[in-house]
Amino acid sequence: MKLFIDTADINEIREAAEMGVIDGVTTNPSLVSKTGKPFRQVIDEILKVVDGPISAEVVALDFAGMLAEGKDLAKIHKNIVVKVPLTVDGLKAARALSDEGIPVNQTLCFSPMQAMLSAKAGAAYISPFVGRLDDISQDGMELIRQIVQIYENYDFTTEVLVASVRNPIHLLESALIGADVATVPLKVIKQLTHHPLTDKGLDAFLADWEKVPK
Repeated sequence: MKLFIDTADINEIREAAEMGVIDGVTTNPSLVSKTGKPFRQVIDEILKVVDGPISAEVVALDFAGMLAEGKDLAKIHKNIVVKVPLTVDGLKAARALSDEGIPVNQTLCFSPMQAMLSAKAGAAYISPFVGRLDDISQDGMELIRQIVQIYENYDFTTEVLVASVRNPIHLLESALIGADVATVPLKVIKQLTHHPLTDKGLDAFLADWEKVPK
């Protein structure tokens, strides 16, 4: 499973990249706004650190606006993936951009049928939001199971990109289900490295090392 980092903070991206586990980056308008930097500066900084898919989101809500913004974003770099919302106009934009060879990440997916439509529209990635479903007492991971099954049933090539990941369990279940990608905050990536037995083992090794004659 590929691992993307979900942030626009260049310091977080650098730290994750130095760990050697990051395949790409996803951003959105909210994440970019937190940096306090111009959008293009943020994207340029990310592109210098990560050589992989970088999702950059349109802000237009109409087909013509999404198409124009998507084409402009794609001109920035070959690694840019254009994020468009899963709406009627977003599906139209996904089809038009995909037909021009521009990869699309269709975002804000909350149902398996939305995901099927996105795949038929040619999106490169579908982003189901598991954490937000959990927040309203629905099973976010069940959505991932359903999408993976539907895509396997019909050999859709759209990659399942698990988004709104809140904890290591989301990531574990995504990997067991067979999702293609998960986009994860740095906090969760760091949580994956921790285990009490690892810490206990290190403490024991260091304690024994102190007993070795110097």
